[in-house]
Amino acid sequence: MSDGQLAAAVADGWGLDVRSVTYRPVGFGSYHWAVDAGRPLFVTVDAFHHDPAAGLARLRRAFDTALALHRDAGLEFVVAPLPAGTGQTVLPLGAHHSVAVFPQVAGVAGEFGAHRGEDAPAVLDLLVRLHAARVDAPRAEPVLPGRDHLRDALRAVDRPWTGGPYTEPLRALLAERAGRIRELLGEFDRLVGEVPGNDQVVTHGEPHPGNVLHGPAGPRLIDWDTVQLAPPERDLWLLPDAVHAEYTRRTGRPVSAAALALYRLRWQLADIAVYVDELRRAREYTEDTTAAWTHLHRYLA
Repeated sequence: MSDGQLAAAVADGWGLDVRSVTYRPVGFGSYHWAVDAGRPLFVTVDAFHHDPAAGLARLRRAFDTALALHRDAGLEFVVAPLPAGTGQTVLPLGAHHSVAVFPQVAGVAGEFGAHRGEDAPAVLDLLVRLHAARVDAPRAEPVLPGRDHLRDALRAVDRPWTGGPYTEPLRALLAERAGRIRELLGEFDRLVGEVPGNDQVVTHGEPHPGNVLHGPAGPRLIDWDTVQLAPPERDLWLLPDAVHAEYTRRTGRPVSAAALALYRLRWQLADIAVYVDELRRAREYTEDTTAAWTHLHRYLA
């Protein structure tokens, strides 16, 4: 994806006078550019490896929800995409990519991990307001994303793999830890059976410190591609246990220990599945594949 291609897509799709584009190697999972179009913009490109049409539809559904939260529900802390000339929040870019345009917001994000104690109350405020919103949103299914690819990899660990630099080391790692991964999958299925799905709210899905911008306008939530209707614990497991009682006091919803465990485990298994799929397809060493290999080892240690 050249800077010229990106500039043309933004100019054509959003009717903007693009003056400059600068690639920003930040985040994980999408690709980002800072764009000057008379106002500072932040542009994201996503790649779809398996089913581009389904991937585009899923992302558009999520970003439509983010726009509704910001525009219709009045949640100013939702950093939502700017609609294109067609009114759509996401446009296709070639056969396997999409592009979306956001306002560039002043602030500093944290790193993935636990929220600091002093930040947790402000994040809780955002989640209480988000979970009270009433907008149309995609519904979360009690399934593990990437499970089919992970299952296929586990079934093939008894024969050599060919391909890129990670294939054989990856196969050896999975062969060694296959029993543990299957135990975790069994635990996931058990927890799914324990967690009722009737109390669903609009959840962000990944409100960790890396997706919270702290700036002059207060904290804001970014990265809405995972927004779904789900039990509130889908967001709450990322907050310290100490604030869960306050959430119950303010919302009247008790926090389920089983649901917290479910979404904590789902995150871990979804990451494992993503990393395994990425490393099986990798044809060379990159910063992203090195990070994926490091994180996969951490999960399977």
